[in-house]
Amino acid sequence: MDQDKKFMREALKEAKKALLLDEVPIGCVIVKDNKIIARGHNLKETKKQATKHAEIVAIEKASKKLMSWRLLNCTLYVTLEPCPMCAGAIFLSRIMRVVYAASDQKGGVLNETFSLYEQPFVNHRPLVDGGILKSEAEEILKTYFKNKRNR
Repeated sequence: MDQDKKFMREALKEAKKALLLDEVPIGCVIVKDNKIIARGHNLKETKKQATKHAEIVAIEKASKKLMSWRLLNCTLYVTLEPCPMCAGAIFLSRIMRVVYAASDQKGGVLNETFSLYEQPFVNHRPLVDGGILKSEAEEILKTYFKNKRNR
């Protein structure tokens, strides 16, 4: 649990980088052998690409670093529950475990309402843990959207 908090704090640092770019503040790190091998934060607006979610950015970097699309024995830490696209990329890259901070009631697909990884067509099922440093992640997101509405 302490390790999860340690790495989620690193993901929160990535979320703050996104915030500075006026991106939705979501951050991600990928860990292998207890070391961060990749970092990412939302870059949709900056790159003008719908697929530049924090998880995708980090998965691309980790794949490049490991020189493989298979991210075996890796854990992905992300500040918001993954969307369908990111959850798909996670299971396709064979990530072993996903840890997220805040739940996403609108777009998340790893929760008790709907879990993509429990569907019969999914051939790889990462372990999932949610709620790690949840309040910190929620606060960053709430502040971002409140400021957006006030502008």
